[in-house]
Amino acid sequence: MVADPESPKPTVRLLSYGPDGVDEQTLDGPEQLAGKVGKKAVTWIDVDGLGDAHAIETIGKVLGLHPLALEDAVNQWQRPKVDEYPENLFVVVRMASHGERIETEQLALFIGVGFVATFQSERPGDCLDPVRKRIRVGQGRIRSEGPDYLAYAIIDAVIDNYFPVMDTFGERIEVLEDELVQGPVRNGVERIQRAKQDLLVLRRSLVPLRDAVNALVRDEARFIQPGTRLYLRDCYDHAAQLLDVVGNHRELVGGLMELHLSGVSNRMNEVMKFLTLVSTIFIPLTFIAGIYGMNFDPARSPWNMPELEWRYGYPAVMGVMALIAAATVLYFKRKGWLAPTR
Repeated sequence: MVADPESPKPTVRLLSYGPDGVDEQTLDGPEQLAGKVGKKAVTWIDVDGLGDAHAIETIGKVLGLHPLALEDAVNQWQRPKVDEYPENLFVVVRMASHGERIETEQLALFIGVGFVATFQSERPGDCLDPVRKRIRVGQGRIRSEGPDYLAYAIIDAVIDNYFPVMDTFGERIEVLEDELVQGPVRNGVERIQRAKQDLLVLRRSLVPLRDAVNALVRDEARFIQPGTRLYLRDCYDHAAQLLDVVGNHRELVGGLMELHLSGVSNRMNEVMKFLTLVSTIFIPLTFIAGIYGMNFDPARSPWNMPELEWRYGYPAVMGVMALIAAATVLYFKRKGWLAPTR
């Protein structure tokens, strides 16, 4: 097994609980884990950081985790899945977060006799604090249930965390849509493409996550009690609901690209319309200027532009040109051709 050199060293936290109380501690090293499991009804071993392969292997040996599953837990690019081994049940899910972009982090769960072990590494913090709080204060039925219920609570927290991420993403799309309605923005295509990529990240996480939860509900894994499957069914419904929201956002983002292209086309039409109107105004003026630019000599013939010798010939021609330009602009205005198309 090869650990990720960029991942921090493992920090092992234990949360052991039962109906009679809770014990919480942070171990100085993975070797101290021996003998800790079994003192309470359920022990949650939370491993944060996968940068030490030896420490991870030591944890795996103490808990009896299968080497193949442990290797998948260290490899942080697994799709959500469920694998059953003789000594435990291995589940992979992905936690979502929304900063400048939507990112996901792998969370690997091992469900065994009397314990649940979780492995995560990519960045500090997770979405599991509500579960820890429920255990500490004894909220709900979690302290009276077994490790399979704890696994359900963790999976449920991971799925529920997608909803605020989706809400934030939806607000981001609404802001972009409002800007595009006003007109094309300079980085519109880039922002739309980023939104498409974020939706792809969500879909790649949620589709296998839904299938994994469905496998826990449908298959009779010996580490999942029938009563817990009823709660997992609710997780499946939430995952399916999130996928519906992703589908709606995909349609909306696709419409944003059409809106952006329409705005660009309208902007181009406005420019072409303005240039065409200006050109149309100057066509008769250019015609008059072209006539009086011809080299005729009025001294040779009374028909050779006699107005060239008129005292007020120049201002008269300029006045005629101004009147023609003004009349053309007035005509365009009455026709409504000078008004914006939007």
